Amino acid sequence: MSVLKNDRYLRALRCQPVDRTPVWMMRQAGRYLPEYRALRAEAGSFMNLCKNPQLACEVTLQPLRRFDLDAAIIFSDILTIPDAMGLGLYFETGEGPRFEKSLLSAADIQVLPIPDPEVELRYVMDAIRTTRHELQGKVPLIGFSGSPWTLATYMIEGGSSKTFSKIKKMMYSEPELLHALLAKLTQSVILYLNAQIRAGAQSVMIFDSWGGALSHESYRLFSLNYMQQIVEGINRGDSSSANSADYVPVTLFTKGGGLWLDKLIQTGADALGVDWTVNLGQARALVQQSGKNVALQGNLDPAVLYAPQPFIETQVESVLSEFGAGTGHVFNLGHGIMQDAPIAHVDYLIKAVHEKSARYHR
Repeated sequence: MSVLKNDRYLRALRCQPVDRTPVWMMRQAGRYLPEYRALRAEAGSFMNLCKNPQLACEVTLQPLRRFDLDAAIIFSDILTIPDAMGLGLYFETGEGPRFEKSLLSAADIQVLPIPDPEVELRYVMDAIRTTRHELQGKVPLIGFSGSPWTLATYMIEGGSSKTFSKIKKMMYSEPELLHALLAKLTQSVILYLNAQIRAGAQSVMIFDSWGGALSHESYRLFSLNYMQQIVEGINRGDSSSANSADYVPVTLFTKGGGLWLDKLIQTGADALGVDWTVNLGQARALVQQSGKNVALQGNLDPAVLYAPQPFIETQVESVLSEFGAGTGHVFNLGHGIMQDAPIAHVDYLIKAVHEKSARYHR
């Protein structure tokens, strides 16, 4: 593998000094880019795009050709594991992900297989291997998975949901059944992320997109508990060499999880993603009070990219000043970029972060 030319992102995750705040964006490879839309049309479907390692690599690299980003994230989907379990993932135009099969009974859960990452999910590993080669050490490559709770919501609901009524019905009426599913998903995610690391991912992230839909106690039992197990099960490298270039940091992100930051800090994760409802200064104070070395990632509202450029600049300054001077911050959106975000505004945002953040690292 090539020597890493820009390690700013990895250094920030390890809370090491950097010359300026690194920046990347969730969903940075996606529908807001015309070159992505053209390749998606050529592929014929979203899943065809995901399952072709060469095309997935090309999509991963597209935003890096336009913007001065500090990290690449492999083009894939959080729902690859349920698809590999045989549920048949597909995407309806305007409706998001759907499954050909949903989980309706204990028998459905019992027969779910644990996917072999180098068999059923080999296309993801091949995409990572191909992308690491093509990056030539330009920036680090991020691998990822959905959290067990988030995967389970899609599997039980059959797709996206506004009420989460089906999974919450199981959670309250048959909790042991839901725990059995979450345990199986936890094992699958650990295998999947460790395989991504072996394939060349230099950092991994767990997306708990729907953790914020849970009550305080339910979050601990049905989401945080299982993410904790994943963090403990990931082969990050020697824990005594967290400053080593070979160490693979882990980031946890619960959308709507600001109330549980104190508990997330205790998981052993290297970094926590936060959405725009969180004050970064307060989050940093919690980390400092804990005595742990935990970085923070976030947290600009993605809708700010619709605003005029002078307002974007003020919001960049606001995020940077909330975190304050020093390392341990990765600038990002508080969730995925909107599909109609103006490209010129994205470019302006990234340049503003790099230019304005330098004085916070002197």
